[in-house]
Amino acid sequence: MTMSNGSNGSTENKPFRIFVGYDPREELAYQVCRHSITKRSSIPVSITPIVQSDLRKAGLYWRERNPLESTEFSFTRFLTPHLSNYQGWAMFVDCDFLYLADIKELVDLIDDKYAIMCVQHDYTPKETTKMDGAVQTVYPRKNWSSMVLYNCGHPKNRALDPETVNTQTGAFLHRFQWLEDEEIGSVPFVWNFLEGHNCVVEGDPHTKPKAVHYTLSLMI
Repeated sequence: MTMSNGSNGSTENKPFRIFVGYDPREELAYQVCRHSITKRSSIPVSITPIVQSDLRKAGLYWRERNPLESTEFSFTRFLTPHLSNYQGWAMFVDCDFLYLADIKELVDLIDDKYAIMCVQHDYTPKETTKMDGAVQTVYPRKNWSSMVLYNCGHPKNRALDPETVNTQTGAFLHRFQWLEDEEIGSVPFVWNFLEGHNCVVEGDPHTKPKAVHYTLSLMI
C-alpha cells in the first residue's frame, strides 16, 4: 500500500482513495500513472496498487486466469468497494493512464445519487489483439470499467463482495450488471481520453484531455 499526498493538500483532510490496477509487467507504467496523479493533485490522495498476488494471499481472490485476460487486474478491479470497507468514494484506474490535470477536478464531479461514475464511451476497437498478444474482445460498455468512481457506501455496491468478483462472468462485472442504468453517472470523456480514438478539436477546450488512456500501447 502506498500513501501519497498531493503537493498542496492539507493532511487534515481525509485523502481521496485511488486504487490502480497493477501488473508486474507494467511496473513502470504504474509508477508513471502514480506520479502523474500526485504531481498535479491539490488534495491529499491515498494511492494503492491492486496486486493480485497479495489479494490471493489474503484469501480475497482465487479466480483462475482466463486466456482473454490481458492484465492481472482484469477482475481484481471490482474489489475496490470491498477494499474501501464499503465506505465513501474511491476511484479505480488502469495503470496505463497519464494524468494531465488536478485530480480534484474529477473529485468535484462526484454526485452521491450515483452508485458509480465513469466515462461512457461508445467505442469499438479496430485492433484484434491487446497487450502481449491477448485477443481483443468487443462488448457493450467497452472501456467503461477502466476508470470508475465508486460510491462504495451505496447499497448496490455491496454486491461486489469477493464471492461475486471471483465467480461472476466478465459480462456481469464489466457491464455493471449489478446496477440499473440510471445508477451509473457520466464523466466527461477527457478523463478517459482514449489514445487513437478520441480527438482534440482545435479551439474547443472541452476536448483537451485531462487523463490519457494508452489503450494501443504504453506511453513508456
